[in-house]
Amino acid sequence: MNNKKGLGRGLNALFSVFEEEFNEQPVKAMSAQPTKKEEPKILAEEPKLKQPAPANSGVTTIAIENIFANPNQPRKHFDETAIAELAESIKIHGVIQPIIVNDCKDGTYMIIAGERRFRSAQLAGLTNIPAIVKNFTERQIKEVSLIENLQREDLNPIEAARAIKQLMDEYNFTQEVVAERIGKSRPNISNLIRLLSLTPEVIALVENGSLSAGHARTLVVIEDKNLQIKVAQTAIDKKLSVREIEKLVKALLKPRPAKRERITEQSTELINFTENMQRIFSTKVTVLGSDNKGRICIDYFSKDDLDRIYELLEIIDANKNKNKILNS
Repeated sequence: MNNKKGLGRGLNALFSVFEEEFNEQPVKAMSAQPTKKEEPKILAEEPKLKQPAPANSGVTTIAIENIFANPNQPRKHFDETAIAELAESIKIHGVIQPIIVNDCKDGTYMIIAGERRFRSAQLAGLTNIPAIVKNFTERQIKEVSLIENLQREDLNPIEAARAIKQLMDEYNFTQEVVAERIGKSRPNISNLIRLLSLTPEVIALVENGSLSAGHARTLVVIEDKNLQIKVAQTAIDKKLSVREIEKLVKALLKPRPAKRERITEQSTELINFTENMQRIFSTKVTVLGSDNKGRICIDYFSKDDLDRIYELLEIIDANKNKNKILNS
């Protein structure tokens, strides 16, 4: 399966909007309240029709009341301060870049790209908004919406990770294909996906901005969920850097050094016994300890070695049972 073609017309359709229609005609900004410097001509040109021109005919205007957000929008958190700031800009300059909507064929339009602009326009008091109307399939809507959001730098790391995972799961995209589609490196994609393996409490800290994605990635190696949460909270409380957390995690996970075997002098009988075992099993045999206490280690270096040792033990066991029968 060629995953590079799996996106279909979704992304191409989005790109065509900006390559063709934006280059063909500039977007006339609309302002909710005209300033003193605005010419009367601008007011006269503001469309009053609620129904847009036919789909794919370029930039048109749609009544805001007829537009609704995509319920499957990958972005779940919007910065209210940023929306308010954009709203103030829209009051002065209008909406510079149109949103992209899908025609639902019932007089309503679903946002494919530009929900933040839509929200700001609502807050600014606009009744109409410039838009480009498309007729996308359900799959194209999902693909374009996911990728459009992933290409934005301000997307929450966890939202980005979930969107990437959704692309990979639903369309069988590899990390390489996703990286190519959204213009990011494969390691960047891999690091984002790793965040989803964190405990839900730590994920929530990343979502609300308490913990950065870089800090959170250092915690992925901690399998103990309670310890993971504890380290995350420590990093927040003490304002640790990523390097400091890495050192802390390394110290917490550093295995205790193995106890050194006590070297004891072995008797001649024990040494001969070890040599006999090596000869019988045809492999390395190590005896640690003394005549009174110790440990025997029998190494095997292949499946054949293991099978041979197993067969020898079966023979020993069979002879032991045979002797029991003879002596009973």
